[in-house]
Amino acid sequence: MATAAGAPPTRAQLVVRLKRAEGQLRAVQRMIAEGEECPDVLTQLAAVTAALDQVGLHLISERLRSCRASGAEGCEQEFEEAMTTFLRYTRLAR
Repeated sequence: MATAAGAPPTRAQLVVRLKRAEGQLRAVQRMIAEGEECPDVLTQLAAVTAALDQVGLHLISERLRSCRASGAEGCEQEFEEAMTTFLRYTRLAR
């Protein structure tokens, strides 16, 4: 999900990715309503899940990078909060 220059995606790019995932999810709903084959539906569901995971992991990593880059007092607390969020997120993603 990084940009061509290797930079992390911007918030606007993340929103575009979420809108694309939203469209994929609508397609999954349509596929189920139309009785599409299970493997095809599961392939699309996996794509939606991967897109959402990428956005979530980017947001968490952005928070960790920001904390590290700031070097401000209390960064340890923010880092621990971000790690707690990350661990919760990874458990939810399973």
